[in-house]
Amino acid sequence: MSLRILGIDPGLRATGFGVIDVDGPRLTYVASGVVRTPDGDLPSRLHVLFEGVREVVALHRPTCAAIEKVFVNVNPQSTLLLGQARGAAICALTTGGIAVSEYTALQTKQATVGHGKAAKVQVQQMVVRLLHLDGVPTSDAADALACAICHAHTGTSVATLAVVAPELRTALALGRLRMRRGRLGGA
Repeated sequence: MSLRILGIDPGLRATGFGVIDVDGPRLTYVASGVVRTPDGDLPSRLHVLFEGVREVVALHRPTCAAIEKVFVNVNPQSTLLLGQARGAAICALTTGGIAVSEYTALQTKQATVGHGKAAKVQVQQMVVRLLHLDGVPTSDAADALACAICHAHTGTSVATLAVVAPELRTALALGRLRMRRGRLGGA
């Protein structure tokens, strides 16, 4: 049974997305890119982001999604804006009935590169190697693909259950169930 995973690297200006198919240990690149928001007021930018992620979901029909968790930044205002962008992306995913798993940047880099302190260039190069790409994706798209790869390596057992048991997929999407430390439990 193959899964299609949508990885999201949230950002208010540029939100990266990456779609891969997983069939056992085999990872296959499907698509990647960036949803860009224009300058303007926050609500309209969040709307553009929400609609952009919904469009990616409609176009590629992922089985599940993985998104990077917000980290505490030096600038609290930037952290707040990133959290709002992340929230818009999560809402777009769950509105589409997609189960969402969350990973820290450290977890994503560890699963993709082998160590959590990897530089962006290292992440890009490993994504190219793991997915056999002809070119190097932008850093936002590469981070999103890395998030999808991380989920393929660590979260596919839950994603597989979600495909086999639609009621589990619904419970995950609605937040009734959540992954914590690699285990499935109540919210």
